[in-house]
Order: sequence, then C-alpha cells, then structure tokens
Amino acid sequence: MPRRITSLNVALAQPVEIKGRKVMTAIGKRPVEGPRPVRALGLEGDEQADLSVHGGLSKAVYAYPAEHYPFWQTVRAQARAALWDEALPPGALGENLTITGLLEKDAWVGDVLRFADCELAVSEPRFPCFKFNAAMGFDQASKLMSANAWCGFYLQVRVAGTLRAGESFEVIPGPRDVGITELFRARVAAQRR
Repeated sequence: MPRRITSLNVALAQPVEIKGRKVMTAIGKRPVEGPRPVRALGLEGDEQADLSVHGGLSKAVYAYPAEHYPFWQTVRAQARAALWDEALPPGALGENLTITGLLEKDAWVGDVLRFADCELAVSEPRFPCFKFNAAMGFDQASKLMSANAWCGFYLQVRVAGTLRAGESFEVIPGPRDVGITELFRARVAAQRR
C-alpha cells in the first residue's frame, strides 16, 4: 500500500462536557483542504488542550493509520455508539495525519517521514485517555487501543514546510532501537503494576 496522507486534520481547543465535567479538548479534528503550514509546534490552525500529554516539540503532529478505521467503525457499532453503516470521519481519533502504508509495528523512534516540503520524525506512541473514550462514544475504547497497540504515533518537526492531503511520503530509517509498538506495550504494562 502506498504511503500517503489520506486526510490532514486540525481543531481548536474547546470546552466539552464529559461525564458531567467540563474539560478543554481538541480531539475533534476535522479535515482541511489544500496545503497547510507545519512548524516546530505543529500544523497551522491546530491546538492541543493539555500540553502535559499532547503537543510540544516532540509531539507536534499526531499520525494514525487509516488501516485501523474499519475496526473502530465496527466496535463503535457493537457498542451502539454509531450505526453499522456510519462511516468514521477522518480525524476522529484525534490525529492530524490520517495515513496509509505505515503501521505502528513498522514505525521506530527516530524514523523520518520525508514529504515533498518537510520532514517529520517518529518520536513516541500516543496513550489514550478518558477524552478518547468520549470521542469514540464508549468507555472501553482506551482498553481496546491498549490491547491492540493501535495507538498511532507522535511526530517531531525536523524540517518545517507544508503538508496536504493526498501527499505521499517515504520513510528514512532511524537507528531502529525502539519500536512504537514495543514502547507502547511496555508503558501500558508498567501502568498496570
């Protein structure tokens, strides 16, 4: 499968009510058209609400494989959070880049995604929280993400430039010492102790 951005997604932080509590979140990313500047702290027009767990230099852009979308559509329907034929829109998992051709099991810390006009380096996995459960519409979403290690990964901006939906990329291998899946599973296991 070709490696490309299928959707480029952004959102501004806004207050939402989750289980009776008002919280700020920018998980509700929506697709944008045309080129979008990407700088050290992320995509133009995008925000993160909780900078202790999202954003910053090492977590400027979040990528999620489109290959996992059919799974999430099915489990949301099983949980009665959506209809069986209700498509899950791009950005629904809070990602800036909905991508094809690069799964977590094949991504390593330090790998560089080279686009036509910028370079982004794989930095770490994303860890789900209660906001992810709310976005998916059912309380077991974080547990399913953890069980499958389908977490997506954060990217650090190495070379600023522009990105656009439909753009292809190549992966320039990094040191290949720490894989995203292994790092995710190790941290999840440590939290269970």
